[in-house]
Amino acid sequence: MTTITTAALTSCGDGAEKKSEESTNEKVTKVAWGEADGKPVDLYTLTNANGVQIKISTYGGVVTSWVTPDKAGNKSNVVLGFDSLSGYLAKPPYFGAIIGRYGNRIGKGTFKIDTTTYQLATNNGANHLHGGNKGYDKVVWDAKPADSTASLTLTYLSKDGEEGYPGNLNITVVYTLTDENELLIDYTAETDKATVVNLTNHSYFNLTGDVNNTILDHQLQINADKYTPVDAGLIPTGELKDVKGTPFDFLQPHKIGERIAAVEGGYDHNFVLTRTGSDLELVATLSDSVSGRKLEVFTTEPGLQFYSGNFLDGTIKTSDGKSINLRTGLCLETQHFPDSPNKPAFPSTLLKPGEKYHTVTKYKISVN
Repeated sequence: MTTITTAALTSCGDGAEKKSEESTNEKVTKVAWGEADGKPVDLYTLTNANGVQIKISTYGGVVTSWVTPDKAGNKSNVVLGFDSLSGYLAKPPYFGAIIGRYGNRIGKGTFKIDTTTYQLATNNGANHLHGGNKGYDKVVWDAKPADSTASLTLTYLSKDGEEGYPGNLNITVVYTLTDENELLIDYTAETDKATVVNLTNHSYFNLTGDVNNTILDHQLQINADKYTPVDAGLIPTGELKDVKGTPFDFLQPHKIGERIAAVEGGYDHNFVLTRTGSDLELVATLSDSVSGRKLEVFTTEPGLQFYSGNFLDGTIKTSDGKSINLRTGLCLETQHFPDSPNKPAFPSTLLKPGEKYHTVTKYKISVN
């Protein structure tokens, strides 16, 4: 049976996490965590001055846990994440992983660069999702911990033709846990052939720290006055629609469950962020009144995918046998828009040789 960790610090780990390998610095420690694709997998723990801990696996670059206190000082894990590698090898719905080469969907799994048409896997109905059958969530990344800070650098070479994408893409993702309880994610990539790139992180948040609770009472605010409507396959129609007067208006905080019944299937939509420039900006705030936790999302990206855990169906269990039911986790994925390679009016995701892809996202947790 697959297990998943969503509770207290003491539940974050099993025998696979025995300290069988050396620590790096006091803020970054490493343990052996198994093997995938014939390669060893390690689990790193980042610890800040406040005792907040984030665990990251080299398999998929996955954020497996984020243990942080609530308003009463009780620590629990606020992201859905497995306590052993076997949970991820069972191919869950992208819990905590780095997503690429193209996060979100590409219509019919095809796009054109200049005169060349590229065909990708259609692993989501008729469409391509999150990099294909073996995206970056299912590969083993190389890792280098920082010398003195709570930071981990992951690198991966995505070869020309991998999952149908053109170009050898060299990717670097740097995770940094600050003493302000921020998780900073810095993405860079370079290619030797024109390609499309859209990297993101797919963490599922539940600020209560208890999977018995849904996220429907979480309050969400998003700085977006437009969103991208989708067709039945969740591919954008190309329209940028005003949120005003719709259930997609989160310009002021609303409980997620307040209007979700009016959205067929629940929220799984890209929001067009209202930005003042190209620098890191606060774009969304999520809060839970019971725990007192608040999550702020900052990004340089033009879009944010809000996904309300519509496909969690109870088949995955916690380590103590609790079902991971509908809407017990939500994602706030910073990104370029879905299907941008086929929508010329959307911000471009084209990366050419000599150019550098660079985006930054920051998740900050505090208590009220």
